Amino acid sequence: MKEFIIKQKMLRMNGQFNVKDEQGNDVYEVEGSFLKIPKTYTIQDAEANEVARITKKAFSFLPTFHLEVEGQETVTIQKEFSFLKPRYTIDAPGIEVLGTWWEMSFDVLKDGEVAGTVDKKWFQWGDSYQVQIYNEDLEKLIIALVIAIDCVKSDQSAASAASF
Repeated sequence: MKEFIIKQKMLRMNGQFNVKDEQGNDVYEVEGSFLKIPKTYTIQDAEANEVARITKKAFSFLPTFHLEVEGQETVTIQKEFSFLKPRYTIDAPGIEVLGTWWEMSFDVLKDGEVAGTVDKKWFQWGDSYQVQIYNEDLEKLIIALVIAIDCVKSDQSAASAASF
């Protein structure tokens, strides 16, 4: 099992932050595009190789996010039409997200087996998540999925704030 901490810093305009291992070493760097269409986040390993990319589909009726891991599109997150509570679907072959992912407390399952767990750490400056990876073959996918879900949440929060 591997454990990671994803901690976003508040007030960073470009959305840049690091993913650290349990010893506090930087393992991945995440950088968001600033004022660019489509909005993208890239995830790079310690050698600056791009391992994943999250892209918000531009000009769509309902927000849609595409997640690529090592050049292969693996996950699509799309908002469903709903009136009261925001609802999203996560489409990925063999991958399920169970739990309250809107509150960032969930399990990621691959073919019915728990491959990783995510828990939001409360009372932190900025968003901070503890990620435990049980299936190390899915490490990059799970890290990217956590960041993608957080992007969806941030996008929804920004849209809600803009509507007032």
